[in-house]
Amino acid sequence: MTRRMYSVTKYCCFVGLLLISVQSLVVKADTTQTHNTNIILVVGDSISAAYGLNMQEGWVSLLQMQLDSDGYQHYQVINASISGNTTGDGVGRLPKLLKVHQPKIVIIELGGNDGLRGYPIKIMTRNLQKMVDLSVAFKANVLLAGIEIPPNYGSYYTGLFRQGFQTIANTNNIAFLPFILEGVAIDPTLMQNDGIHPVAAAQPKMLSNVWDYLEPLLY
Repeated sequence: MTRRMYSVTKYCCFVGLLLISVQSLVVKADTTQTHNTNIILVVGDSISAAYGLNMQEGWVSLLQMQLDSDGYQHYQVINASISGNTTGDGVGRLPKLLKVHQPKIVIIELGGNDGLRGYPIKIMTRNLQKMVDLSVAFKANVLLAGIEIPPNYGSYYTGLFRQGFQTIANTNNIAFLPFILEGVAIDPTLMQNDGIHPVAAAQPKMLSNVWDYLEPLLY
């Protein structure tokens, strides 16, 4: 093994150990909760993972602040959102998340990446249904947060995409926010340069959109 190869190998091992350590810290922090705490689990993609922002600026962090200020201190928000995740990723991750956190409410904010990649709507809706079923089996209320995809995907696909969320909500009689970026996506000043992800100034509006449908589930 050359000196350069040895250095690269040593560096990769160091990075791997570092990632494992960081992951352990994150899991430990997320699972710290009191006996009387009700968990709200957010399973989303970059829209809920505060892509391009500090996590504290994202709507999920703002949600915890609003819960605390409005007298819902017995709720703790766990943000299990990962940028780039699809509904398939959500199905794969949700069972462990449910087992670890035992949430009272699950907010599902996934599907945008399925649409942007042109995945079949049937696959997306099947995955969403599995996530709803898993959550309900754990006796959690579900809030489904819908998303829209750009019109250049064609009216046929975008229409089916939109209807997919509505069908899941209607079939399962769950709380449903049709478009989490309502009032945000059409305002260029509230979107990052990529035209997909909202800026920090848009996060309170997103929280407001979610809150209208979440608050009736609180007690």
